[in-house]
Amino acid sequence: MDVSLWCEEVEPELQQPPRAPWDPSVSGQRVIHRLLQVEQRYLPPLLYVSLVQRAPERREELAKWALEVCCECCCAEAVFPLAVSLLDRFLSTSLAPPLAPPLLLVASCVLIASKLTESHSVAADSLCASAEYDFLPADLREMERLVLATLRWDTAAVTPQDFLPLFLDALQEGGPGGAGPEASALRRHSDTLAAMCACDARFLGAPPSLVAAAALNCALRGLGTRSHGHQEGALAELCRTDLVVLQCYSEMVEVALSQRLGRSLQQRPAQKGEEVEDERAGTPTDMRDIDF
Repeated sequence: MDVSLWCEEVEPELQQPPRAPWDPSVSGQRVIHRLLQVEQRYLPPLLYVSLVQRAPERREELAKWALEVCCECCCAEAVFPLAVSLLDRFLSTSLAPPLAPPLLLVASCVLIASKLTESHSVAADSLCASAEYDFLPADLREMERLVLATLRWDTAAVTPQDFLPLFLDALQEGGPGGAGPEASALRRHSDTLAAMCACDARFLGAPPSLVAAAALNCALRGLGTRSHGHQEGALAELCRTDLVVLQCYSEMVEVALSQRLGRSLQQRPAQKGEEVEDERAGTPTDMRDIDF
């Protein structure tokens, strides 16, 4: 009998990457404390932050393209913020854009982030196709080497998505992180708001823990959960910041969200006979519901 060593099973294509089950051993105050210590290491310099905030349009365009690529390739939530973090850290080393095409730099950051956070990384051909073949796979691999060499292979940066399941688990008093319909909705809304903050230069330089706490706080407000006041104070203690600071950043998130939704309504005029309701700022159900 002929025995083949090749695995001929074909896995079905998944619309969304499966999320690993919650591991209680990687939660708790010990893990949060360690992340709070490490996150300062990956913040961009203040000079770079001030320069970008003076003219944030170009960076916002690059971040928006990275988000579109991550959505098209069905990447996990952690890929996009990590790619933006790599982009900011690379640009902060020289404070000037590279000679290569800007989309090539963004694609290389997405590729590196995908390799770090996913079991099946994004294909180089898919990134080239998203950029309408402005560069080739060989150019992408060369740019990937340049980014890794510039960052000295220190690419596992801390992002707000690292804090979200930990904060959510702490608010549930040891419950399963991300389990249940309410927790799943909070996680989804918080991921959406955190991704919006990654595109907005106003949040550039803010600690990821503070961005995650503000995003989760806005999600709690938008969904109208019970005992929000107590949870707001608990979030401030978890990220070790003052309650007033957390409230200030939460208001910034809500203002940024209302501005995004306002632009989306302006770009999508209502059709004839369609009633447009006056809605207050809320959290959309999906990342694609926000027009970045």
